[in-house]
Amino acid sequence: MNLNLKDKVIIVTGGAKGIGEGIVNVLAQEGAIPVIIGRNEADNKKTLDEIGGKGFKVLAELSKPSECKEAIEKVMKQFGRINGLVNNAGVNDGVGLENGNYEAFISSIHKNLVHYYLMAHYALPALKASKGSIVNIGSKTAETGQGGTSAYAASNGGRNALTREWAVELLPYGIRVNALIVAECYTPLYDKWIKTLPNPEETLSKINSKIPLGNRMTTAQEIANMVAFLLSNKSSHTTGQLIHVDGGYVHLDRSLI
Repeated sequence: MNLNLKDKVIIVTGGAKGIGEGIVNVLAQEGAIPVIIGRNEADNKKTLDEIGGKGFKVLAELSKPSECKEAIEKVMKQFGRINGLVNNAGVNDGVGLENGNYEAFISSIHKNLVHYYLMAHYALPALKASKGSIVNIGSKTAETGQGGTSAYAASNGGRNALTREWAVELLPYGIRVNALIVAECYTPLYDKWIKTLPNPEETLSKINSKIPLGNRMTTAQEIANMVAFLLSNKSSHTTGQLIHVDGGYVHLDRSLI
């Protein structure tokens, strides 16, 4: 693809692993300057090295509001501009209704939702100047439920709502805001989780069988390709959309399975 992203400075939170790493790789291939923001310096460096070092990394714990602000300040000091923001960092931490509590619920909201708002808030002046684009990575849990993960589902419902809210608020500035909704994507974190189950291979096969298109999981690159498109001027009249890259998992008729 040639998405006209050459030399565009694009922040990817949680950009060192999994889906975030896939996004960083595709952006680098498109000639953009990906900025990896994550809490593990070794992981940040490894991913930056793997794309040939053409990018930038910022060490930050995004559940701490002050570090969100500092991360944006470091990017602006380095480049003086921001052309795109991909809010991606988060974790399905299993804080449920029955087994959770107030402290765990609020902590999860900070891990999974609050920094989406803060990163966009602090990046907004730069995005206004560049007429940049925001892509929020979300999860099917907000639409389908999963059980035992109230905080993560609530966070993703918030991500969806903020996507539409920001798309409206930022219309006057020409800033487009979209969300990419993930269903089943095989990442290192997913691999780690499934291996904790009694019959991991059987469970994985069962999950794959429920994905209509190809009976397989979505790859990080397939998600990344759509994110890059949404960040680019090739999607210049697309805003306020919740786009599912999931092989039809959420919306196609269950009778197909």
